[in-house]
Amino acid sequence: MKLLAIETSTMVGGVAIMEDDTLIAESRINVKVTHSERIMGAIDHMLMQSGMKIDDIDVFGIAIGPGSFTGLRVGLSTVKGLVYATGKKLVSVATLEAFAWNMPFSKYQVCPLLDARKKEVYAGIFRWNGNGFARVMNEQTIKIDKLLSLINEPTIFLGEGSIIYKDSIKAWLNDSAIFGNPQDMVPSPANVAYIGMIKAKKGEFEDPIKLVPLYIRKSEAEIKIGS
Repeated sequence: MKLLAIETSTMVGGVAIMEDDTLIAESRINVKVTHSERIMGAIDHMLMQSGMKIDDIDVFGIAIGPGSFTGLRVGLSTVKGLVYATGKKLVSVATLEAFAWNMPFSKYQVCPLLDARKKEVYAGIFRWNGNGFARVMNEQTIKIDKLLSLINEPTIFLGEGSIIYKDSIKAWLNDSAIFGNPQDMVPSPANVAYIGMIKAKKGEFEDPIKLVPLYIRKSEAEIKIGS
């Protein structure tokens, strides 16, 4: 089974291809260029370099959020277009769960943080249970101080939110605050592909018509309309 995964939850967009249990290719880039400008080019390049065509892909995977509203919309619209064009299956993967997989086998709990603006973060807390990550705290939008008040043990922090609020995290948790290395601080499309492959093998497919991004909170436009 061949699976192509797309990750556009943050500025670090990327694509990965897996065939069964083998990672064939992964591409990610952390630059200020919109995903709409580069995602299809990245897909075409990876397929060409892998000696594949789009019709060779059996399943498409997408990081469904939370994250950048624009990035999630671009990623989902792209993958839906590919699914409609090819008639292939679709799986979705929670962004922060996939992010936690940057630290498999960790003896410490893992807390990926994405910047949600307004002094808030998209956060989740995950603990390795031997076969994967279990949720200690479900994904949510939360003030950084409130989040830190809930943590009372050594924790690995990942993501742009942990960089933005590093001083606050260190001041609150002291030596219990552990930060990932640079390569671990950005989302991995390969993780999305890996989890997506597990879901595909279980037959946990999505209806592309009904699938929507996991925003968690309303966009600025929705807030203004409702006010």
